[in-house]
Amino acid sequence: MAEAPDKDQQTEAPTQKRKADALKDGDVLASKELATAVMMAAGAAWMVGLGGWFFSASKDLLKSGLSLDLTDPDRFEPLDALAGPLTSIAIPFLGLLALSIVAALAAPAMLGSLGMRSKAMAFKGSRINPLAGLKRIFGMQGVIELFKATAKVVALGYAGYWVMASDIASMPGLAATHPAAAVEMLGDKLVLTIIVLTVGLVLIAGIDVPVQWLRRNQRLRMSKQQLKEEMRQSDGAPELKQAQRARQQEMAMSSARKGMTEANVVLTNPTHFAVALRYRPGLDIAPIVVAKGRGEVAQAIKAMAKENHVPTLEYPQLTRAIYFTTRTGRVVSEDLFVAVAAILAFVFRLESALANDLVKPVVEVPPSKRFDADGRPSA
Repeated sequence: MAEAPDKDQQTEAPTQKRKADALKDGDVLASKELATAVMMAAGAAWMVGLGGWFFSASKDLLKSGLSLDLTDPDRFEPLDALAGPLTSIAIPFLGLLALSIVAALAAPAMLGSLGMRSKAMAFKGSRINPLAGLKRIFGMQGVIELFKATAKVVALGYAGYWVMASDIASMPGLAATHPAAAVEMLGDKLVLTIIVLTVGLVLIAGIDVPVQWLRRNQRLRMSKQQLKEEMRQSDGAPELKQAQRARQQEMAMSSARKGMTEANVVLTNPTHFAVALRYRPGLDIAPIVVAKGRGEVAQAIKAMAKENHVPTLEYPQLTRAIYFTTRTGRVVSEDLFVAVAAILAFVFRLESALANDLVKPVVEVPPSKRFDADGRPSA
C-alpha cells in the first residue's frame, strides 16, 4: 500500500477533479466573517427599510393592549383590539425573516459553496475526539482564530465608540426631554452605529475571504505522485484505451469498406492519408467523400481501391485539405471544387479508354485549405 505523501511534497496546484472531490466531501470554501457581514448587512437593510414600520406597529400594539373600551362592559373582546396591530407588526417581522434566510444562503452562494453534501453530514469519530478538539483549540488554528476574534472586537468596539462619542455627554440630558424625541434620537444613533459596524464587518470579510481561499488551495495541493495517479485514472487503463482504439478502428474500416464500393477515385498523401471520392453525374450535386482515413485505415483504403480497380492518385496537399475539412458522407468544400473537378475529369477519361499518354492534372489548393500532417494550417 502506498504511503500517504508528506505535506512538504505537496507542491502541485490542485486540479479541477481534486477540487470537485473536495466539494463532495464537504471541504468547501467558507468564511465566518463573510457570513457575519452578510447577516449584519441584512439587519442594517431591515432597520433602514422596515425598522420604522416595526417600531411604529409595536407602539400601536402596546397602546391597544393598555387601552380598554368601557362603553359596553358586557362585551369584552381584547383580541379584536389587538388584531389590527398584530397584523401590522407581522409584515416587517416577516420581512426580517425573509432577509435572514436570504443572507444565510447568500454567503455560501457568493463563495460557490451552496448546497447539501451527504458526506459532510456523515458521522466522523474525529469530531467527538477530545484530543482532536484540544488540538483545534490550542493549536495554531486556535491561535489564529483567537487573534482574529480579538482584533475584530477591538476594531468594531472602537468604531462603535467613535459613532457614539460625540453624544455621550448629552445622554444624561435625554431624561429631561420628551420621551418620543429621546427614543427617536437613540433610534437614529442605533441605526448609524449598525451601519458603521456593518461596513467594518464587510472590510474584515474582504480580508478574510482571500485568506481562506489561499488556505484551502494550500490544503488541497497535491504531490507529483498524486497528480500522476489522477492523470492515469482520468486517461483510463492502457488496456481499456487499446480496446477503445480497436473498436474505433474497426468502425472506421467498416465505413471505409462500404464507401469504397461507390468510389470513383482515391487521393493519397501518399502513405499517411487517403480520401475516397464519389461523383455520379445527374445524381450528385458535387463530389462526395465516401471514405477517409489515416495510418492503417489509409493503407486499407488503398488496398481496397486496388482490389476494386479504383484509380489511386497522389495529391498530398489536396488529400489533407479534404481530410481535415470534410466529413464522410458530405460534399467537399466549395473552394476545392475546381481542383477535384480536374481530377475527376481525368479519371473519367481514364475510364473511357481515352487516356493514352495522359498527363496527371496539376491542381491548386487554396491557401486557407492547406494543412500539414498534424492538421495545422500551413502556407
